[in-house]
Amino acid sequence: MIIGHGGNIYQIASKLGCAPSEIIDMSSNLNPLDIIPGLISFLQENLTAITTLPEADSAGAVTAFADLCNVDSELVIAGNGTTQFIYSIPIALGTKKALILGPTYADYADACKMHNVVYSYLITEESKSFKLDVNQIEDNITECDTVFICNPNNPTGALIPPSDLELLCRSHPDIFFIIDESYMPFVEAGEKISMIRIGLPNVIILNSMSKIFKIPGLRIGFLISSKEIIKRLEPFMLPWSVNSIAQAAVLYLMEKKDEVEAFIKKSRDFIEIEREIFISKFENISSIKLFPSTTTFILARLFGNYKAENICSYMSQYKILIRDCSNFRGLSDNFIRISLKTRDVNMMAADKLLSFLS
Repeated sequence: MIIGHGGNIYQIASKLGCAPSEIIDMSSNLNPLDIIPGLISFLQENLTAITTLPEADSAGAVTAFADLCNVDSELVIAGNGTTQFIYSIPIALGTKKALILGPTYADYADACKMHNVVYSYLITEESKSFKLDVNQIEDNITECDTVFICNPNNPTGALIPPSDLELLCRSHPDIFFIIDESYMPFVEAGEKISMIRIGLPNVIILNSMSKIFKIPGLRIGFLISSKEIIKRLEPFMLPWSVNSIAQAAVLYLMEKKDEVEAFIKKSRDFIEIEREIFISKFENISSIKLFPSTTTFILARLFGNYKAENICSYMSQYKILIRDCSNFRGLSDNFIRISLKTRDVNMMAADKLLSFLS
């Protein structure tokens, strides 16, 4: 489903009569830094890879990713972005009733709808900055067989402590937990608090290459789980679902371990500083509240007569695209999400927002 996503730069560009490259996209949750050095030139040099079929099961990319994460390659599947997994999981697991921790990414619910799965939401509380109280889940989990959790969560930026999440998964061995860690690489010490090596038979981890490496157009993601779950999922994975260029990109990145680690650290440090500076610009503004975030985007609530639709329209006049969050279950038409960019862009966007709110 493409309804309800950020990154609609082509639609906005067409409306404004400009090139898509002129749009400043602060609605997509991508790394604000440039693509890791060397990747573009490597891909340009290897474009002839498109003249042959890629590995049907992306075995080379899977092995490289597994080695980097220190997990058994038999516990990993590569896919056409995490989206492919999200839409395959309900039918592969035979999900009948799902619980979705919200407000969150719409595709979990869309995947349930596609496969006629009954689902319900557990909405975290705004008064607690949308941080999850595990006791809330305990009160709502008994009748479901699958739980979707985005950690850290989109659009709130809230992170569930790994100890709480592990305890929850261990306490309910008969329930499948789908944990989407697409934004974990942005979190300080994310590799240490990730559930990727938890090894529980009822846990499925989704890992995205798109966000941290700023390559959403290549469509590459990984799923990590137990051998039993992998066997259940494999029949629903299409052959050649990951193209040659995407597989080549993974191999390149995984071979540059030191550079990748340095790039991720640089990204985290940059985002932490820019996030604090951006939030500080609105500290004394009563008409908007920015919520704490552990990642590269920030959720904000507007007060008074200000609506997300109006402020998004206003920002688009300046070719700045921010996310209207009114279609997230659990959020009203007062919520927006801003994804951080460079210092200059962030400050320009902040000034435009302040001008609208003045």
